[in-house]
Amino acid sequence: MSNAVDSANLILRLYELRREETMRKARDFMFSFDPQTFEDIQGVIMGPQGGYFRMVTSYWDMACSFVTNGAIDAKMFDEVNGEHVLAFAKVQPFLPQIREMFGNQNYMKNVEQVCLGAAGGQERVTAARERIRKMLAIRPGA
Repeated sequence: MSNAVDSANLILRLYELRREETMRKARDFMFSFDPQTFEDIQGVIMGPQGGYFRMVTSYWDMACSFVTNGAIDAKMFDEVNGEHVLAFAKVQPFLPQIREMFGNQNYMKNVEQVCLGAAGGQERVTAARERIRKMLAIRPGA
């Protein structure tokens, strides 16, 4: 298990990685992506934005693996991050189909475990999904 200083240092490193230019573009894409159907997910994965989708989902699964494996304290991680919940909220309704498509039953397992394992996890994921849809609906040009 990680101590507080080790957890803090890893969290800071994860934050630094999020600032990389391509990752910023990928995160911006993921924020505005609002899949309504599995076909929406498939279209993105197979399209020009597929790299962005994979970058964000694999980044958060990696970060959450640090939590599930004890390298980062779960409480500390939860207190300073929320974007993993948003990413999970977008894919959760389609997760079984995505896992089947990729042939990987462990796809986003760490994110799922961290999100749903937190207090009020499913409610938090559902609220994030609803909140982002409301935000996207009122953006200019929506």
